[in-house]
Amino acid sequence: MKTSPPLQSQGSGSFTGKHIVSLNRLSGLFFVLAGLLLYFVIIPAETETVDYGWLRPQTIPNACAMAMTTLGALHALIPTGSISVKLREILKVTFFTAFTLLSLWLMETFGFLLIAPLFAGALMLLVGERRIGWLAGGAIVFPVAIWLAVVPLLERSLP
Repeated sequence: MKTSPPLQSQGSGSFTGKHIVSLNRLSGLFFVLAGLLLYFVIIPAETETVDYGWLRPQTIPNACAMAMTTLGALHALIPTGSISVKLREILKVTFFTAFTLLSLWLMETFGFLLIAPLFAGALMLLVGERRIGWLAGGAIVFPVAIWLAVVPLLERSLP
C-alpha cells in the first residue's frame, strides 16, 4: 500500500505535498462527517417536533445537512485541483475561530444584544472595514434587526 509523503514546508510558510489530493479527500471526509453529525445529532436535538404545517422546523436544516454530506462525499471521491496552504492562513483561521468561540461564550454569558454589536464591529474592524456607514450597519442595525426578527416576531430566544 502506497502512502503519501508528509506535508513539507516549501519556504515562505506554505505547505505542499507530492500527493496533495489526499488533502482534498480529507476535506471532503470532514464535510461528510460534519453533515452526518448535523443530520443525526445536532438538528434533532436543537429543533422542536411539530405535527402541523407543510414546512417543519427541521426541513431546511436537514436538506442543508444532506447537501453537505453528499457534496463532501463527491469531493472525497473525485478530488480536483491542488491545495497550497500557507501557515499565515492557518493562523488567521485559528484566530478567527477562537474569536468567534469567545464571542459565542460571551453572548451566552452576557446576552445577544450586548455582545453581538461588539463582536460584529470588532470583526469588521479586524478585516479592514473603516467606512462609518458599513460599520454602523454591521455593528448596530443588523444585530438589532436580527433581535427584532427573532425575539418579538418569531417569539424565540437568543442567547
